[in-house]
Amino acid sequence: MSDISPRRRITVTGQVQGVGFRPYIYRLAQDVGLAGMVRNAPEGVIIEIQGSPRRLDEFLRRLEPEQPPLSRIMRVTTQEVAPMAGANTFEILKSTGGTGHDVLISPDISTCADCLADLTDKTNRRFLYPFTNCTNCGPRFTITRSIPYDRPNTSMGCFPLCPDCKREYDDPANRRFHAQPNACPVCGPKVWLSDRSGMVVARRDEAMRKLAAILMQGGIAAVKGLGGFHLACDATSQEAVRELRLRKKRPHKPLAVMVPDLETARQLAEIGPAEEAWLTGHVRPIVLCPKRRGAPLAESVAPEADQVGIMLPYTPLHHVLFRRYSRLLQQERQNMPAALVMTSGNVSDEPICLGNREALCRLAEIADIFMFHNRDILIRTDDSVLRVPPDSDQAMLLRRARGFAPQPVFLPESGPSVLGLGPELKCTLTLTKGDKAFVSQHLGDMQNIETLGFHHEISEHFQDILQTEPVLAVRDQHPNFLTTSVAQEMARKTGIETIFLQHHFAHAHAVLAENKFHGPAICLALDGTGFGPNQPNLGLAAGWSIWGGECLLVDTNDLRHSRLGHLAEFSLPGGETAVHEPWRLAQSLLWELDIEQSGQNDTPAWPWLPQHEQASHFLPQLLRKSLNCPLTSSCGRLFDAVSAMLGLCLHTTYEGQAAIVLEQAQDLSIPFAEAVVYPCPVLKPTCTGRLGGNDAPRELDIYTMFRTLLEDMQAGTPVPVIARRFHASLITGLADMAARFAKRENTSHVALSGGVMQNLTFAVELPRAIAQRGLTPLTHKDLPPNDGCVSLGQAAYGQRLLNLRKERGQ
Repeated sequence: MSDISPRRRITVTGQVQGVGFRPYIYRLAQDVGLAGMVRNAPEGVIIEIQGSPRRLDEFLRRLEPEQPPLSRIMRVTTQEVAPMAGANTFEILKSTGGTGHDVLISPDISTCADCLADLTDKTNRRFLYPFTNCTNCGPRFTITRSIPYDRPNTSMGCFPLCPDCKREYDDPANRRFHAQPNACPVCGPKVWLSDRSGMVVARRDEAMRKLAAILMQGGIAAVKGLGGFHLACDATSQEAVRELRLRKKRPHKPLAVMVPDLETARQLAEIGPAEEAWLTGHVRPIVLCPKRRGAPLAESVAPEADQVGIMLPYTPLHHVLFRRYSRLLQQERQNMPAALVMTSGNVSDEPICLGNREALCRLAEIADIFMFHNRDILIRTDDSVLRVPPDSDQAMLLRRARGFAPQPVFLPESGPSVLGLGPELKCTLTLTKGDKAFVSQHLGDMQNIETLGFHHEISEHFQDILQTEPVLAVRDQHPNFLTTSVAQEMARKTGIETIFLQHHFAHAHAVLAENKFHGPAICLALDGTGFGPNQPNLGLAAGWSIWGGECLLVDTNDLRHSRLGHLAEFSLPGGETAVHEPWRLAQSLLWELDIEQSGQNDTPAWPWLPQHEQASHFLPQLLRKSLNCPLTSSCGRLFDAVSAMLGLCLHTTYEGQAAIVLEQAQDLSIPFAEAVVYPCPVLKPTCTGRLGGNDAPRELDIYTMFRTLLEDMQAGTPVPVIARRFHASLITGLADMAARFAKRENTSHVALSGGVMQNLTFAVELPRAIAQRGLTPLTHKDLPPNDGCVSLGQAAYGQRLLNLRKERGQ
């Protein structure tokens, strides 16, 4: 027995299934000269290796440094096991099932260079095949039904491999060795083109040719892709884009554009090194880039915006479509770039379409033609969106979906499984497992039955694929959100404990969790809307208001929460109407300054009077009587008010529109440090009786700032200069308020979250201002600062609460 070589069992956890990890282990074992086996299992990848101690050590030494580019090893554990007599081969064994696992599911990966070479090689059997893939690229999350990641557990299970594909799948030297979505024109999925009635118009490559021709002629197509359908049209045609906007009911919000390559992208936008890396990498999100002056892009693609969302093809189907489209373009319009609008296949505010029948039903009034295929999409997933702030190599996510989900956020501690149900707008959900928080892809706005159904789908799928069941669900405090109804239904059906967390405290917990921060911190939570009590320690008994410009204390040690300060409150005359008509907000601030008429007291004329003179005349009556005029401390609404006062945006058709226009209006030639700063001091609350006396939160005096802004307007200061000064003033006031409370609470960390942090000036200058005051800013790195991060904050808070209960023996 002493002559038998030792044997070790290695368990590898992390993103190690669906990324070519077992083939890698096979080749590494062969190279080192070891016998044994490798298999997928619920707990990860199980490896057994047998050989001399020197070779065993060499295998372990090389295991992590040489891992496949898409894998992500989180933990490696080894143990000695009984050696096997006569062991002289290494095998890949069949996967084993079981309950509970520690596997990270891979996101979907864009087409690799090798598969693209196959796709464009006329002698290759996969020439122009729209579903070409290998172990280094292709669908993962969107086709995975369950773990372990094997073909029968994906939507490729209904496509038996042909002999040629089977040989590749079984050949350790082939890059398609154990590539689960492996397919070819003989045995794999196929495409076809249908009209609105569902009648087939063309199949295979002829379908691609006809689709390209229809798009060239100004048609609108619904194209089934990786995580759902896109609506596509010619991005250089003003008529086509306008018609798409009309049918989709999306009048102004910018549309994404897909181009075939980086060279074409540079014709439309300014592409820096960081943007280039994201555009050409394996994720390939939509990247917001500055528009190139004079670019041949339809103005209606991104009206009012100085940036355009660009992405490059990330599936073989996209590459084939652009090959056909570009060739037609060369024949008929030689000087025009191949650029297609590729926007989510839905009616505005609904989830992206996933199935063929669903698309025919929901998109029949939008699309002229439908490109279908028969590989089922199991998980609908939108395109991710990001931007890179100036002088930064850290991208800011604006929408986290394809290419990122379902990668986890690693928490400061381990704990029981908790479900964060998310907010109303930009909803995601989060399920924790151990020290990992799995944040879903972008789900949309929870304002319709379709998005509610999507929320249910992902909640059930996460629990199934992660094989964990939450013991606590955390919702938003707002009593009328759909996620509140979801929590109530879960409690009724399963008996699960449900609790709420106020919206802005959830923002705080999200950014703290991303930074693995433990302890007390100040948080500036800056956004448009969040339901909250006037006095948090009394709950809704003290009344409620709309928060949105908050300076909070959050201590994750004992979950101490305190609302230290906020922007001075003002009214929203007309309630929700004021959100869509920012001029009402401007007039509300004027009314608070005792200015009830245009031009009164040598103040500027009101730019909204030509359109809204009658409504404007009656607004003071609403304000005096407090009729449908809820109070808000919203930073986002302050941006809207200033945008309207400057005449930049009087009406909005999508969230953040007025603030975006104001951001873009700034005179960026003025160095930020040299901009004139309007006074914006921290004051005691103006309504101590209503807010709770001397212990009430302090207020940031936006009224003095607004009055000074009006004086600037009256003096004839250009609007771009005023816009720059407004940004500088608010950032200075917020940083001063944070520093004041950080000193009082004896903490040196300031967390920054909320949709306002998507503003590039705020994203760059507010952390800088915090640092200049000797404090450490904490910002989002893995998630968007907008409401897409709220579910993480809810889940992190819930897990910490359960751990705290355990620590206290409760």
